[in-house]
Amino acid sequence: MILVDPPAWPGHGRLWSHLASDESFEELHEFATRLGLPARGFDGDHYDLPAADYQRAVDAGAVPVRSRDLVARLLAAGLRRRKRH
Repeated sequence: MILVDPPAWPGHGRLWSHLASDESFEELHEFATRLGLPARGFDGDHYDLPAADYQRAVDAGAVPVRSRDLVARLLAAGLRRRKRH
């Protein structure tokens, strides 16, 4: 299932959502391609999605969830990848 959290993450002068799959990265990449998201938007286990594209993602089938639920679903699916510092 494709999940999207609310646009609440600031960066580059706008707000962002996270677009993720709790099934596979293949599912996520296919969905992102259909939305026309650039590959550079992939951040290890999710795509950064501009707030302006949030409703378009929901209309295309992404399920709105809270941010903590998105992370919990990624963890449960074994798809969470933490950033390296």
